[in-house]
Amino acid sequence: SLVTGGNGCMTGWSAGTGGTISKMTGAVVGINNPISQIPNTYKLEQNYPNPFNPSTVINFSLPVSGLTDLRVFDILGREVAVLVNGFTVAGNHSIPFDASSFATGVYFYTLVSSDFRETKKMLLIK
Repeated sequence: SLVTGGNGCMTGWSAGTGGTISKMTGAVVGINNPISQIPNTYKLEQNYPNPFNPSTVINFSLPVSGLTDLRVFDILGREVAVLVNGFTVAGNHSIPFDASSFATGVYFYTLVSSDFRETKKMLLIK
């Protein structure tokens, strides 16, 4: 049961599985405002780590929801992976890429969403 304490915070007891009992008290430590987490611009970041072996993460930001496409290409321009292909909500996204079945070399990844298009280079070293 929870009650509002004198400091405006919820205070109370909670029973959990396995016989645990928790008491909640204290002051507000922060409020998460998801609207402020929506970026103002499109952004495709450099994968990390780079060079990588065998996996890496590609981060990108979308200021508006919409159809989004993120693909990986080899040095000859052949598509080797489709990481995102469909409707994606506005916000910051992290997409893992596992290249354990790919050969050592230079790869490119391209993000397309609305009128935005950007390509970056990454290096797989085995």
